[in-house]
Amino acid sequence: MRSLDIGSNTALREAVAVTDRPDRASAVSTTLTFAHRALLKIKHVPEQLFDVTLTPVIFTLMFTYLFGGAIAGDTRTYLQFLLPGIMVQTVLVVSVYTGFTLNTDITKGVFDRFRSLPIWRPAPIVGALLGDTVRYTIASCVTLVLGLLLGYRPQGGATGVVLALLLLLVFAFSLSWIFTILGLLMRSPNAVMGVSMLVLMPLTFASNIFVDPRTMPSVLQTVVELNPVSHLVTAVRGLMGGGGTFSDVAWVLVASAVLTAVFAPITMRIYRTRS
Repeated sequence: MRSLDIGSNTALREAVAVTDRPDRASAVSTTLTFAHRALLKIKHVPEQLFDVTLTPVIFTLMFTYLFGGAIAGDTRTYLQFLLPGIMVQTVLVVSVYTGFTLNTDITKGVFDRFRSLPIWRPAPIVGALLGDTVRYTIASCVTLVLGLLLGYRPQGGATGVVLALLLLLVFAFSLSWIFTILGLLMRSPNAVMGVSMLVLMPLTFASNIFVDPRTMPSVLQTVVELNPVSHLVTAVRGLMGGGGTFSDVAWVLVASAVLTAVFAPITMRIYRTRS
């Protein structure tokens, strides 16, 4: 009996023995895997799409019909000015959920498992950010389709709209690093949401999304002109309206690169040292 046990144990060890270690996954492959994971979360919890579908509808209808007549004289004229800005605001609001979902994974212990894996260390965070760009795209498309139904007409044509959307996605990706840091530092998802909105509200409302800065007091004009969101709205509005300039687009791209260069390393340092 004992010889049979020894023989079976030997056979089992030989069966499970690994002679060739599999190749380590590349940084690109690992990142795309985590991006796919982010999309699967949307598939299995479709309620996550409520914010990207309902928020743009509410914002567009509310600001167009509540303030359009008072600001521009009629809603159709105001919609031509407002819609690109509403698209920017919607995507930036949706980007807050990047930190929220990250903090949720952290509180559940999921990221402790990720950090123990032999993978490219930034992959879980970069992949999650790439997956969130799908949410940004959906929010932008919902806003645009609703605007078209209400009477908005992009003078820049399809090319201008696509370029504006790409520029918006680049900026949203770079800004998401800030909310990722908050997701790593805050103790609860609700705290992440509260602090993120405190950061985001001044950026969106103290900008040129809703009104022309020339109608504002001089001090507030200066604040609006320094706001990076104002430059983004100007570039998006120009591309969609057929009057975009290289300087406007270049400013947004440079600002996006600076945000990523500053906040991405900070994010990864906190991620590596977080206990």
